Amino acid sequence: MSEALPGESVEDKSLGELVALASSNVSALVRAEIDLAKLELKADAKKAAYGSVMFTIAALIGGLIVILLSIALAYGLVAAGLYHWAAFLVVSGIYLVLAAGLIGFGYLRIRKIDGAKRTRKTLKDDFAALRHRGDSDTPALTD
Repeated sequence: MSEALPGESVEDKSLGELVALASSNVSALVRAEIDLAKLELKADAKKAAYGSVMFTIAALIGGLIVILLSIALAYGLVAAGLYHWAAFLVVSGIYLVLAAGLIGFGYLRIRKIDGAKRTRKTLKDDFAALRHRGDSDTPALTD
């Protein structure tokens, strides 16, 4: 493959050499862009991993805080006059009601999932149009 040297004129090259030169330049440009994208994606992946580790640690600390606040609530109920077992049972009952409410809310949200009805319909229509493309009573796809 020939390259245009600094002192060489492009007008002296044949059409084939110019096409080969342009092709190699485009290939080098595409490779350089792909390498740049790989580097950027690698850096972004590291940042995302670091951020997700921080969120995981924060969630763990949040879970510990919920446990400590639950114990504090139970002992607050004990101080209010309830037996220890009853106070902890009340706190557990509160979490049971909260969990049931979240499950119900999640169930209602999942029931609303359509399953991409419009996409399935348009894909069926597209496949039907491709199957019947040669028929005389259906319009061509290029119309």
